[in-house]
Amino acid sequence: MLRARLETEAGVIEVGLDARAAPVTVHNFLRYVSGGHYDGGRFHRTVTPDNQPDDRVRIEVIQGGAAPEAPGFPPIALERTSTTGLRHRNGTISMARAAPDSATSDFFICIGDQPELDFGGKRNPDGQGFAAFGQVSTGMDVVRRIQRAPAAGQRLTPPVRILRARVLEDTP
Repeated sequence: MLRARLETEAGVIEVGLDARAAPVTVHNFLRYVSGGHYDGGRFHRTVTPDNQPDDRVRIEVIQGGAAPEAPGFPPIALERTSTTGLRHRNGTISMARAAPDSATSDFFICIGDQPELDFGGKRNPDGQGFAAFGQVSTGMDVVRRIQRAPAAGQRLTPPVRILRARVLEDTP
């Protein structure tokens, strides 16, 4: 399985990436990692049960993305969980998006199971869900630390910097 390591100001997060189930999404994430686009990036958003006053369907995630000055790539096609078989569970890494087929560099990590982010879920009004593509293998304590960092609403203040992002060797 492919793996990536995110070294942040709050600690290290390692993720396993499921290229067999979500090849387009994994390829997209890896080109940002390999190109150094996440080096100097940041976790900028925390979503907790308490900072979603207008949302009927509540979730818990942290969201990060590429360095502000990093060039981007075109948006990718949405690999729906109804096709990939992946689910938004505790520690799942998934692509952030507005509309279907609009994901670029921003990603999020689930804290707790988040079935409303799967295809058919009610978090996004279009019901298409988000593209889950891997799972945190180590560092959920870091994810939770980032989620609890100071925030103004959902905006982390200050953002938690991603110092380095690297692809790790394949494992059987």
